[in-house]
Amino acid sequence: MMAKQILCIILGFFCSLAWADNNQVTITTDSQYRYIKSNGIPNEHGQFPNQGNPNSIKAQSYNFRMPLKPVIAAKDTQLRGGMAFGVGLDGVPFDPGTAEFWNNDRNWRYEALSGKINLGMDQNNAHVQPNGAYHYHGLPTDLTHGLSSANHSAIIGYAADGFPIYALYGYTQANNPASGIKELQSSYKLRSGVRTSGPGGTYDGTYTADYEYAPGAGDLDECNGRVGVTPDYPAGTYAYFITDTFPLIPRCFKGTPDQSFVKQGGGPMGGRPPQQNGGGPRPPPPYGNR
Repeated sequence: MMAKQILCIILGFFCSLAWADNNQVTITTDSQYRYIKSNGIPNEHGQFPNQGNPNSIKAQSYNFRMPLKPVIAAKDTQLRGGMAFGVGLDGVPFDPGTAEFWNNDRNWRYEALSGKINLGMDQNNAHVQPNGAYHYHGLPTDLTHGLSSANHSAIIGYAADGFPIYALYGYTQANNPASGIKELQSSYKLRSGVRTSGPGGTYDGTYTADYEYAPGAGDLDECNGRVGVTPDYPAGTYAYFITDTFPLIPRCFKGTPDQSFVKQGGGPMGGRPPQQNGGGPRPPPPYGNR
């Protein structure tokens, strides 16, 4: 038994205060939904505050809900600044967008991992919001231990629309497990030439708008996913993949995202669990704010 566990038994009630920075997550399902409740603290994280990020990491009260049997919608839903893309199996949100813009012009949002701004990212490509909420902007190393180019990625989380999230590696042919493994490539590329408005200069990846979708240029679609079989879904599913090139974390949904991932107001992320009585499920309160 770990020393912390022994001490928790001794301390009883005070244990929750002493070890509030430990990862706490529960994942449950009913006939309609998957629920992920967590404190938003990862198993491993860097030092906060740090030179690029003045915020201290704090436990949250997340209650995320997503369809258990998601379906592809008639059209894609773009990820907006008011919504997290999904949540890891550790209960930490995937939230690729930043709240930093050139000259406060929302057409020119800075990319968090462009290397052009210092947002205090740690080894998980993550940092902390002003309210203490830790969130991923890119590939989370603490969720990808054991990831290998020899095997299809394990599920590392779920998107707000309920479809699974994998990382980097999938089958060479989407519907053929015997086709081998490859690192799946995004179909986004840098625009060519120079910016004709806003900050000007050459398209270099500083801003989200520096990229454009090039159908067929890679393995994945505009939402950084594809339809195919996976070890977890041998009959096939739509699945998202986090890549190490833009968009990193997907920026749109193929299904319908649940409103529990919306961020509003000034309150904490998450809220009360959705109602599960005779009145039927209801959307959980908002995910929180930036």
